Amino acid sequence: MPGDELGEASELGRTCALAAEGSRDLRRCAEMYTGLFPPAAFDADLYGAICLTTAFSSPWVGVERLKMGNRCALWVLGVGRIVEHTAGSRAEVEELMGEILAVADGGPPRAAVTRFLADLRDELDTVAGFRAVRGTWRDQLARMLAAMARAWSWRDAGAVPSLERYLDNADACGSSFVDLSHWIYAGDAWARRNLAELRAASEQVQRYLHLLGDLASYRRDVSWGDLNVLDLGVTHAEVAGRMAELAREAGELIAPLREHSPPTATYLRRQIGFNTGFQNISGLWPER
Repeated sequence: MPGDELGEASELGRTCALAAEGSRDLRRCAEMYTGLFPPAAFDADLYGAICLTTAFSSPWVGVERLKMGNRCALWVLGVGRIVEHTAGSRAEVEELMGEILAVADGGPPRAAVTRFLADLRDELDTVAGFRAVRGTWRDQLARMLAAMARAWSWRDAGAVPSLERYLDNADACGSSFVDLSHWIYAGDAWARRNLAELRAASEQVQRYLHLLGDLASYRRDVSWGDLNVLDLGVTHAEVAGRMAELAREAGELIAPLREHSPPTATYLRRQIGFNTGFQNISGLWPER
């Protein structure tokens, strides 16, 4: 067939099958951790969106090795929902953060959100070399939690940060934590040895995705009372311009990675490309 359309279609079909299998796994996770993923906010479309992103970013690693990225992405959304819509005080937010970090350090879980993290932690511990990078993983987790707490404080105080301050808090979306967990579990040997170098590129991609997600979810954020980049006194055009800069800067950080780990570089580029295409048509969260 012209341009090997049969082969291309077959590969796309395989990638979609990876996403479908991952989505089934996330539905099982939602059932296991009772109360963490209420159906009104977590539905089949959401599970599918998570798994499509992961599958199209790393289709070569297979179903079993994609599960860590999928599950971490779901867990991050669960934590975010608690912080944004359940916690009623700064003390409650800080208590949650303390419990999560205690479990990351090996402590016993006491609730669904920490049981899920404990299972993720224990699964990562099956990977040779995890103990050597566990401190890096824990540090990225702590950064994500601190950013979520900072975002909660902004909303609670009615504060309006600058665009750059908002971008500096992009760890709140958890993308880099998911990347790091995915590389530890499914990355190649070079990626696992060079997580510090990869974090810089991942963080720049995360800033782009932070703004992209806001543009895609503006109506939902307004209805839910969440802080959105368009609430910061900047226009859609200004945000789009900053995103173009971030994409260019991310590309400059990703390019040297191709020499050492082509799959890792491709993963990061696809994170930008796939999410841009997907979010322009379908947002991650259901409109409720």
